[in-house]
Amino acid sequence: MPSMDDVLTKAVADGDAPFLVAMAGRADGVFYSGAAGQAAADRAAGEDTVFRIFSMTKAIGSLAAMILIDRGEISMETPVADILPAWNDLQVLDGWDGDTPVLRSPKAAATLRHLATHTSGLEYEFWNPDMAKYLEVTGATPILSGSKDGLMNPMMTDPGTRWGYGPNIDWLGLAVEAVSGRSIVDFCQAEIFDPLGMSDTAFEPDALTDRLADVSIRGEDGQFGPFDIAPPPKPEVYGMGHALYGTAPDYLTFLRMVLNKGQLSGARILSEAAMDQMLANQMRGLTFRRMVTAAPPLTADVVLPEGTSHSFGFVRFEADVPGGRRAGSQSWAGVCNTHYWVDPASDVAAVLMTQSLPFVEEPYMRTYRAFEEAVYAGL
Repeated sequence: MPSMDDVLTKAVADGDAPFLVAMAGRADGVFYSGAAGQAAADRAAGEDTVFRIFSMTKAIGSLAAMILIDRGEISMETPVADILPAWNDLQVLDGWDGDTPVLRSPKAAATLRHLATHTSGLEYEFWNPDMAKYLEVTGATPILSGSKDGLMNPMMTDPGTRWGYGPNIDWLGLAVEAVSGRSIVDFCQAEIFDPLGMSDTAFEPDALTDRLADVSIRGEDGQFGPFDIAPPPKPEVYGMGHALYGTAPDYLTFLRMVLNKGQLSGARILSEAAMDQMLANQMRGLTFRRMVTAAPPLTADVVLPEGTSHSFGFVRFEADVPGGRRAGSQSWAGVCNTHYWVDPASDVAAVLMTQSLPFVEEPYMRTYRAFEEAVYAGL
């Protein structure tokens, strides 16, 4: 069994990733940190490397909402429109009349639970060809614009009918702002980042720019070349689906707080009962639906074990993975291949991060599997 260091070194040498930073820890501390390759032309990858963490932001947005649920200010069953009346303007895409979208009113009211579990009906264009077609034929604003208009695109299904990956946590972040009376930036800073000492996590890269990694995309020749992608700067809306920059140590700190039942280093973020709720299966009988790519240069298909569910903050594994994470583990990733899992049953959390596209391409996922096996082999 190769060591964790060996996995990283081999992956970069073989061209499976342009560079890698990895860490692993338990509730009581960090037991592994390693890196391989160059994060930028003049800079080796390391613990101080800053990443565009994209959808790793989602768990933090969900935690923000869970903090308000823990305080009794809202519940998982609160209708979205009760907090954000603009939600009532959203319709469901019910098919096509040629190139004209056929829209209708939703058959059910969406709740905060639907947002947190990606069962509200909102879906991204990268994995839903109808959403991609809608943006193309109508000229509607995409979510990565950072504008309020980008939040107003239709649902692909009725709330509560299927798992579909989309800009749900952006809406959840707006709900946190409306209920708390604070910007999501101020809320996360005061309630999460400052108490946990996550000083290298930010909504704008300003103070972190000199440590920011380069992004690469695999070309048709199989080699990595430069690619320009980032959350929109100074947006009208900071989307909690994608807006953050951060480092591996900061994110592992967040995950160790999860392992430690809502607190870390004397700072309590959530009550134990609320953390249990946040990690429980909240899908009401639905399961994860394979994400088939509608944008192959940017992402491969996302395939997870049959029966995989979703908690209030994460994709949730309902069965043990041979040689790896246990049932009840929580996980997700950012589109530039920043990945993590947190396994309460084993008291293990880990991150494996680079800045590359396509998302979940097989060379990267081969490395991820090898790293996870090396983590568990070393326990």
